[in-house]
Amino acid sequence: MTDDSLLSKHHHVLMPWSVQANQGEPLIVAGDGPYFIKADGSRILDFSSGWAATQLGHGHPVVLEAIREQLDKICWAPPNFAVDVRAEYAAALSDLSPWEEGCRVHFTTGGGEANDDAVRIARQLTGRNKVLAAYRSYHGNTQGAAALTGSLRRWASEPNLPGGVARFWAPHPYRSPFYTQDPAEEARRALDHVDRVLMQEGPENVAALIIEPVLGSEGVVIYPQGYLAGLRDRTSRHGILLIFDEVVTGFGRVGEPFAAARFGVHPDLLTFAKGSSTSYVPLGGVMVREGIACEFDSRLFDAGHTHSGHPLAMAAGLGTLKALKSENLFKKAYVIEGWMKTELQGLALKHEIIGDVRGLGAYFAIELVKDRATMEPLVAWQAKDSQLTKAFYRDLLDDGLWLHGKYSISVLAPALIIDQAQIAEGMEKLDKALVKLTERLDV
Repeated sequence: MTDDSLLSKHHHVLMPWSVQANQGEPLIVAGDGPYFIKADGSRILDFSSGWAATQLGHGHPVVLEAIREQLDKICWAPPNFAVDVRAEYAAALSDLSPWEEGCRVHFTTGGGEANDDAVRIARQLTGRNKVLAAYRSYHGNTQGAAALTGSLRRWASEPNLPGGVARFWAPHPYRSPFYTQDPAEEARRALDHVDRVLMQEGPENVAALIIEPVLGSEGVVIYPQGYLAGLRDRTSRHGILLIFDEVVTGFGRVGEPFAAARFGVHPDLLTFAKGSSTSYVPLGGVMVREGIACEFDSRLFDAGHTHSGHPLAMAAGLGTLKALKSENLFKKAYVIEGWMKTELQGLALKHEIIGDVRGLGAYFAIELVKDRATMEPLVAWQAKDSQLTKAFYRDLLDDGLWLHGKYSISVLAPALIIDQAQIAEGMEKLDKALVKLTERLDV
């Protein structure tokens, strides 16, 4: 089948978050480690792990073998049956969890479902209805997860059916919503703001507070020291369950199994997806610490899906954990962090268009600006269309680099199997594209 005929067939696919007539993405036929392989045999360095999803790159043999072995056993069983691979994976996650007491796991097929169900579980456990969520956030595209989301991607789902969501502003050291450039003061003012929101909503009405421990696609923001611990203190004080959305940050992305471990702040529920199966099979879930999960020993656990704990996904999850542990990839992100900081700081010295470099582990971002002094963004926040950034990402793709980005933020989240030479390769291509972008601005 020719490339043209394949692309013609792709006309029948509705591409997410895209104007359908504007497609021009490459035709991908295979993957190899940190590379996509195009139909013509050329390679694209996947510098964002797709959408921060393929933790082990493409075609990792340990995960593929785990899936193949499961194919010969059973490919589906009712979620309320005891299945060996399901039990084994849940136990492995409990051992990996940030809680000494361990946890129980409710499985879904993705992060949006996981966040939906985490809120459902919190409401069941507390008997309360309201949920606090940040304005600058993304929690998924199901109806419930869109109600939690603070970014513009919730607009298409409004008015949301699952009500009871109150919003707050989280800190942002580079673009403070609290009028300070001091990180400690930023944290203090942000926590005072949460106190005020709680006072208005009534803490006795709030079931949960949900937050990404590192802000994901809406900016890759590392919160100032003390902020997450302050949220933990407030939720504990008021009997509110703290939910960490670790759909992006889980499974080694930030240098530990979970951001909860890296920051030393332990939530009550933790949602995951993406890297849990290195996205070879759709998989997500909610980890519920044992101390509250045991409540369901004597009451109905009122949640479930046809594909909860799908055996092929469980096998992919076990294979992913095996590879992460045997290749010491949980700690590899600390090594990648050093490489990324050095390279990106070098680019920032060279390119005035880079206003900020931030991140940790294998999860970084550059924020592009028109003017460093005023911090005016290259593209207005939540702008839906920009010819400048379209040309920038097209230049990158044409040069063989995939980088995920939106607004003025470019997200660099390479697979944990990447090596230093491949990091340098990606940075060289990024350097060239930034030169072209700057030239367009000067015209």
